[in-house]
Amino acid sequence: ARRYQGQGLPLTDLVQEGMLGLIRAVEKFDWRKGFRFSTYATLWIRQAIQRGLENTSRTIRLPVHVAQRSRKVGRIERELATKLGHEPSDEEIALMAELPLEEVIEIRKAERAVVSLDKPVGEDGDTSLGDLITLETPSVEEEVHEAMTSQTLLSAIADLPESERNVIEMRFGAGDQEPQTLSQAGKRLGLSTERARQLEQQALTRLSRRPELQAMREAA
Repeated sequence: ARRYQGQGLPLTDLVQEGMLGLIRAVEKFDWRKGFRFSTYATLWIRQAIQRGLENTSRTIRLPVHVAQRSRKVGRIERELATKLGHEPSDEEIALMAELPLEEVIEIRKAERAVVSLDKPVGEDGDTSLGDLITLETPSVEEEVHEAMTSQTLLSAIADLPESERNVIEMRFGAGDQEPQTLSQAGKRLGLSTERARQLEQQALTRLSRRPELQAMREAA
């Protein structure tokens, strides 16, 4: 998350947004399709951080119909990534979204203005985010490890106190629900936005301290 600093959110918030993206990826990932979890998760993490930056730093709100189409393009991009195992092209998204190609290009260009796959990462700057998204065929050991990793995180979420679990599930979108903002989650739970934020922070802190999740991070 450090590479996104200086774009409108403090590091702690960037880490939380990325964690929410990771949780969402785990909930949606199907290891039986043969794709690398790291490939799938990176797309979700990137989009979660982009959305957090956008919600914080955008001073001019998009018209409702434009925002709706932007969300539609984002949803279809994730669906195609799941099916294809790679980041879909503008043409593939436009065809599935039934939108003009030029409009899809402009929408994706605006989203990528936040962070590009070509942006250098690492201390030497010789590696891009795109370079980190490999499409190698996973071994049996990798498939089993990634499936266990997904189940470990879901089990950890299930063990959270109910109030914290409810906020986390709404934030990353349990089942087929759309991810909720802190304000939306708070309203649905009868809580203030600040209280929802506190519960989210408590949940993420609790998850980060789980021994099995610490072991996963060390092994990564």
